[in-house]
Amino acid sequence: MQRPNSAVGVIRISLLLVLISSPFSLFPFSPVPSAHAQEVVDKMVATVNGHELITYTDLLWQLALEPDAPLDNPRSEDLQRALNLLIDQRLIVEEAGKLPAITAKDKDVTDATNDLIKRFPSQEGFRERMQRVGLTPEQLREIVRQRVEIENYLTFRFRSFVVISPKEISAYYRDTYVPRWRKNSPGRIVETLEQATPKIEKILTESKIESDTDAFLEDARARAEIVILNPV
Repeated sequence: MQRPNSAVGVIRISLLLVLISSPFSLFPFSPVPSAHAQEVVDKMVATVNGHELITYTDLLWQLALEPDAPLDNPRSEDLQRALNLLIDQRLIVEEAGKLPAITAKDKDVTDATNDLIKRFPSQEGFRERMQRVGLTPEQLREIVRQRVEIENYLTFRFRSFVVISPKEISAYYRDTYVPRWRKNSPGRIVETLEQATPKIEKILTESKIESDTDAFLEDARARAEIVILNPV
């Protein structure tokens, strides 16, 4: 199975981390949808390490929390992308569960929920998508809590140990930053290395975290038992 190009982008993670329920997963799931939810005959899609079940409903919940993802007759490529994301999330959660220090604070969950809603054109539009897939406010909060804890884990495991050297910053400034500036802003005076350093350091930091996370997930997938029960 092909993995998404960027696992951190998954969290950018936010975004994008939805762990929903089944008899084998982490959250209690009410099988009774709201009055406006679309009726879906659920089916098992995949298992991870024999105890994490991913269902078709899980994929729809993932797509519902992405503003541009279609919910009516979702495309196979969107469902496949959602499945890849969910598999990666389950693998991260298994590792994150070993570190109780990454537990999400209530304020962080509230802030992350508000940030998620702001990604949609309107609050009413957001609520309508949640209703269509039978996602309650309580379940949404638990999903966001899981997102925050995954991000906390990735921060602890990767961000805390990233070191960007002055040599790396200088090379990026010379080879990438200046040429890009001249292409995108012709006629404007190029920022000095000192002025550009904070932005370059952030770019290189995120790139290293993305690379390290991808390597971590590739290793986790190689060791995991992933069984596809129904291709999407």
